[in-house]
Amino acid sequence: MATNEPEHETRDAEEAGANEDEDTGAQVAPIVRLEEVAVTTGEEDEDAVLDLKSKLYRFDKEANQWKERGAGTVKLLKHKDTGKIRLVMRQSKTLKICANHFVKPGMAVQEHVGNEKSCVWHARDFADGELKDELFCIRFASIENCKLFMQKFNEVAESEVEKEESKDASETAGLLEKLTVEETKTEEKVKTEVEAEEKKKSEPEKADEEKKTEEAAPST
Repeated sequence: MATNEPEHETRDAEEAGANEDEDTGAQVAPIVRLEEVAVTTGEEDEDAVLDLKSKLYRFDKEANQWKERGAGTVKLLKHKDTGKIRLVMRQSKTLKICANHFVKPGMAVQEHVGNEKSCVWHARDFADGELKDELFCIRFASIENCKLFMQKFNEVAESEVEKEESKDASETAGLLEKLTVEETKTEEKVKTEVEAEEKKKSEPEKADEEKKTEEAAPST
């Protein structure tokens, strides 16, 4: 004997769905009102030169193995006033800092042996709140992104070398100029002292000559 129960169940479900979709027009006020809070990252005065998704590792010397620092976005940030560039990487979900260091003269990043999507470099890092010598390895989703990171990083390091050389040249020129000025002042001082000494010596001689002249003059 056939039963109509599934049809009744379907009809009841449709009616229940219609009731759920019905707009009553009632407005429910939130129990807790959340205020918008401004979050500062410390990157407000910097412009991103590079911004790529990646995964970062650091070499643990004690365990003699690579350990993951986190997955997120690595950035090269240029300060608007000083022009200095630092590398910063944060974990994607927690925004915890994985790496934070300046790109300095003499630094270089190179491809990790056996993996074209990874590269390594040494740095004095401040991610943990204190300076530490770290060996980092970073891995990208593509070979292109890895090459782009290496190119930008090395370009920045080379430009810092040129800045240092220019700074040293300016300091050397300033030092030489200062020495030249001091030497000129010394020469002028010596010349003045010699002239004063000669004048001092010549005064008695001049007095003697005047005395002799007076004695030689015929009396009237």
